[in-house]
Amino acid sequence: MKAMVLNTYGPDAQFEPAEMPDPVAAPGHVVVQVAATSVNTVDTMIRSMGAELPLSPALPAVLGMDFAGTVVALGDGVTNFALGDEVYGCAGGLMDIPGTLAEYMNADARLIAHKPKSLSMREAAALPLVGITAYEGLTRAGVGDGQTVLVQGGAGGVGHVAVQIARHLGATVSATGRGADQMALIEGLSARPLDFTTQKVEDYVAAHTDGVGFDVVFDSVGGPNMTNSFAAAKLNGHVASTVAMVEIDLTPAHFKGLSLHVVFMLIPMMHDVGRQTHGDILKTLANLADAGGLKPIVDEHKFGWADVGAAYAHLTSGAAVGKVVVEL
Repeated sequence: MKAMVLNTYGPDAQFEPAEMPDPVAAPGHVVVQVAATSVNTVDTMIRSMGAELPLSPALPAVLGMDFAGTVVALGDGVTNFALGDEVYGCAGGLMDIPGTLAEYMNADARLIAHKPKSLSMREAAALPLVGITAYEGLTRAGVGDGQTVLVQGGAGGVGHVAVQIARHLGATVSATGRGADQMALIEGLSARPLDFTTQKVEDYVAAHTDGVGFDVVFDSVGGPNMTNSFAAAKLNGHVASTVAMVEIDLTPAHFKGLSLHVVFMLIPMMHDVGRQTHGDILKTLANLADAGGLKPIVDEHKFGWADVGAAYAHLTSGAAVGKVVVEL
């Protein structure tokens, strides 16, 4: 089969075409013909950092975690998928699990689900990692009907999905961003847009929660911004973070009695723990999408086999609007 591989790691490492053996369906797995794969920040980190990240594959490496495609072979014990099924998931591209930048991949059936019927392959490939991340963070924080939720980074890949899922769970949602385009995107998702470059935390907390604070803050920005999330949460509230790799003073969280939920959605794939949870979440997200409650935003730029490096560059440039997708 055709694949795009990295033979070296580094910020300027080049994706090179290669011929590799076709995968054979392992027990509990399906072979998928990949139609599209999206580029996530973690993919760009693996490419750039290589062995510095414990989840990076050995070279030569086939990267790519998210995909949408068609089942072409079934392994022993697989009963919930059939040949020809259109599926999607986040099921490779790290450690010893080959990724999605190939014609075919051997995917653990527990990590995938039937593709939403209402989404194209391109759209479906954009959803798994960000969708699972958003769903896990919001549900662990107990988001429910009538609550107030603040999404930090509401126009980003994870954030724009978190906005939609939080609304589906019954919350009133506000989201931070900057500039007219991001404000319009957030408002288009039926959330209250908050421009963090012109509004202070204490001001929008006062204006939109009567100074009490938000029931749940979903922080997809992380780093120093976590102090803003602590400031925006109400007493005994919840903060869910997808980017918690930071040294930070937890004193504000202590005096407000906050619960902190750190989401690292790759744990099931990395450690083979609770993998079926991801398949179940993907089923839920597919149903939500088909009911009209969830639609990923996909960057307008089109990328194919010859453009993998350009797709990675587009994401890291910060110029992408929505998820960057490569169609194979």
